[in-house]
Amino acid sequence: MKRGYQDSPSSSSYGPPHSKFKHNPEGDGEFLEDETTKIFAKKVADHYSARTNQTLEEREASPIIHLKKLNNWIKSVLIQLYAKRGDAVLDLACGKGGDLIKWDKARIGYYVGIDIADGSIEDCRTRYNGDADHHQRRKKFSFPARLICGDCFEVRLDKILEDDGPFDVCSCQFAMHYSWSTEARARRALSNVSALLRPGGIFIGTMPDANVIVKKLREANGLEIGNSVYWIRFDEEFQNKKFKSSSPFGIKYKFHLEDAVDCPEWIVPFHVFKALAEEYGLELVFVKNSHVFVNEYMKKPEFVELMRRLGALGDGKEDQSTLSPDEWEVAYLYLAFVLRKDNRTKPEQIADETKVRCTC
Repeated sequence: MKRGYQDSPSSSSYGPPHSKFKHNPEGDGEFLEDETTKIFAKKVADHYSARTNQTLEEREASPIIHLKKLNNWIKSVLIQLYAKRGDAVLDLACGKGGDLIKWDKARIGYYVGIDIADGSIEDCRTRYNGDADHHQRRKKFSFPARLICGDCFEVRLDKILEDDGPFDVCSCQFAMHYSWSTEARARRALSNVSALLRPGGIFIGTMPDANVIVKKLREANGLEIGNSVYWIRFDEEFQNKKFKSSSPFGIKYKFHLEDAVDCPEWIVPFHVFKALAEEYGLELVFVKNSHVFVNEYMKKPEFVELMRRLGALGDGKEDQSTLSPDEWEVAYLYLAFVLRKDNRTKPEQIADETKVRCTC
């Protein structure tokens, strides 16, 4: 399928067809995963599949509602900055389709969303089809879409999406750290991005800021940090609070965020992420902690107005509520990044590396 589809004659909905792929299809010989990694990946998938769609009233009652709105603002700014009319977009770990309207407002031309959680993809399909009544979504989006259930950090996607690419924009929001459980998964993630982006294409994303997490851990009395809405807990193997630079993958912690996340995650040392991305022809445009990002882009009038509409910092009128200090602290745990596909990268340079070539 290439940037379009025909509605199924047996279906009255407008949605894209069902599509699934299997782990490590035959012929995909690189970056094979061990069983332990697959178990953790399944835990993450099960967690997000089990989360139900909330009504508008339930969402507004969330203890982190303003943090959610702030995160939506950050993603909206990234999309407005880098997505252009008619662009083909690849959304890795697309979840329940919460960003579909953002892409629609950017007037993109084609969308492929991939997520490991069956339940999330079904919810995304429902949202795309306009059947999520409690959200009052539009009946049909302006762009055709393909929605796929699968592990985009394990499977080689250029084979699956051979007729869909190349893509102008790739997005991975609050999910890239799930690829960092092993070097194989990290490489597969970046290899997929590079293989499917056109030369000059843009990769936008958000993920935990390892520097902040490690700093907070070292300042804490024990192996847990947190406040009223979140906690992060490291295992006893990290009781000295030191992490080997020779082993930058697989540094696991348990993360709990009220009304959002409760599953294992992994530290992503950004200098390693940057060096690995460079091996796959992805050059850093910028990286900014969320606090820096907010302070910088809130100086631009168009994004101030967007913030007002989303309500993360209050609507400027009757509702004066804003992020709580605890929510603002959670925002500090994350960063936003933008990478650009090198125009000089050749396809054969993408898939064959096996080790990180960086001093860390």
